[in-house]
Amino acid sequence: MAGGGFSRLPDGSVVVAIRLPAGAGPGVVVPQVRVLVHAATRPRALTRLRNLGLRSVYLRGNAEPPTPDEITAVLHHPEGVLWRAKLDDDTESWHPIRSLPRASA
Repeated sequence: MAGGGFSRLPDGSVVVAIRLPAGAGPGVVVPQVRVLVHAATRPRALTRLRNLGLRSVYLRGNAEPPTPDEITAVLHHPEGVLWRAKLDDDTESWHPIRSLPRASA
């Protein structure tokens, strides 16, 4: 199950952070990722992820809200959607969502 949370910003927009496990299979390159999305509302943030092909993304609760560093990273990115694979390693940089490796079908 995906863990995640959100933070409401002073301008009314939100930053949603979701930890997604990768599916099992030979094409899986990244075992687990943390995805950050900046949007006007929580439903719009989840819609942005679903439109990118992450169809079964749901946010249940606020157990893992984004950290201040994560909020800064997503606000300074032009697309507003980022991912990082090494969740415990703060030295790894954030990547644009289009660079996320996809499993071959």
